[in-house]
Amino acid sequence: MIEVNNLTKTYTTHKRGGGLGEAVKSLFKREKVIVNAVDNISFSIEEGSICGILGPNGAGKSTTIKMLCGALHPSSGEINVMGFRPYADRKRYVEHIGAVFGQKSQLIWDIPPIDSFNMNRAIYGIDKTNYKNRLQELSELFEACEIIRKPTRVLSLGERMKCEFIMTMLHNPKVVFLDEPTIGLDVIAKSNIRDFVRKINASGTTIILTTHDLEDVKQLADRVIVINRGAKVFDDTLLKLQRNLGEKKIVELTLDKPYGGENFGKDVVLVENKSPYEVVLEVDVSNTSIGEFIERLSKIINFADISVKELPMETIITTIYKDES
Repeated sequence: MIEVNNLTKTYTTHKRGGGLGEAVKSLFKREKVIVNAVDNISFSIEEGSICGILGPNGAGKSTTIKMLCGALHPSSGEINVMGFRPYADRKRYVEHIGAVFGQKSQLIWDIPPIDSFNMNRAIYGIDKTNYKNRLQELSELFEACEIIRKPTRVLSLGERMKCEFIMTMLHNPKVVFLDEPTIGLDVIAKSNIRDFVRKINASGTTIILTTHDLEDVKQLADRVIVINRGAKVFDDTLLKLQRNLGEKKIVELTLDKPYGGENFGKDVVLVENKSPYEVVLEVDVSNTSIGEFIERLSKIINFADISVKELPMETIITTIYKDES
């Protein structure tokens, strides 16, 4: 569905020092700075998949999405989406894509969403019968039959996001770009949006998701691309991402007596001593199974309870972001 080869986006900016003297000097001579917002990245995305694109602020993921949408022209490299070059075939291309931006609304503030929907029907040239049927289907799916008739300004953030999704899906796009779709939403609204994304994807729509909410990625994405400093640093399944730092587990212990600084072995790191009776360990199980570790642990210390968990996604992502290599 999507093929990206050696994609690069370079910006030229200028820098100067502070103060009046530097300001005057910059009128005659400015030091150029070349910024590689996206640095020679390549990837492909299968039809009908949900791919999460992650990265810290300034990593280049938003620039990448803008080039995929056709809003920016790449400095070099090629993009092919459904046979289109987004930056060259923009008018024909946008008929087949949709986008939801959590921090930028498509809805007009002072009119009901249904009027904004009608405007989109005219823009995309959707047949009136097809539009009516599609609107009814989406309104029922999002449980928004009454919401879409209220002025946008009186809707809650969760209600507005439902309407953003309806507006995006009216022309039945084959590829949908989601940029922070759950930002600012409460737990229930986030759960609803994730359910909607799954339903949209189940109908065959390919979804590209950029987010800082790792729970969105865990619950939705079957593939993860991590971009840092403009370069692609990871591209594989979510399971491989979780194993990126090795076969590690988090073991939480509730002890029978206060922790006395016992040594659990070279393959174990003390993460946190929550209280005298609670200890959190990080265990490398690449050479020792978790069963063997627990058997060894029982000979070192007495514990009343134990839980074994996967390494937190936040730890994995943070480590990748900080990895200079």
